Amino acid sequence: MPTVFWERGFRFFFYSNEGAPREPVHIHVEKDGCEAKFWLNPAVQLAYNDGYPSRVLRELEGMVRENRDRIERAWNEFFG
Repeated sequence: MPTVFWERGFRFFFYSNEGAPREPVHIHVEKDGCEAKFWLNPAVQLAYNDGYPSRVLRELEGMVRENRDRIERAWNEFFG
């Protein structure tokens, strides 16, 4: 599970073996037993949420938007 970055205690990562065929570019975010998944294309969008309140999800969505290029670059470097 490659970690792309940490911000404010949230770990932004993806699973190295997720999907066959592989799913489109996305990022998982976890902290304190909660996890969410965001699609990156065509626009940043919540795919699922397990435990985060809506206020935190809005903050996470903003963090994903701000780091979108970084996430896509890490994804492409890892999966080639």
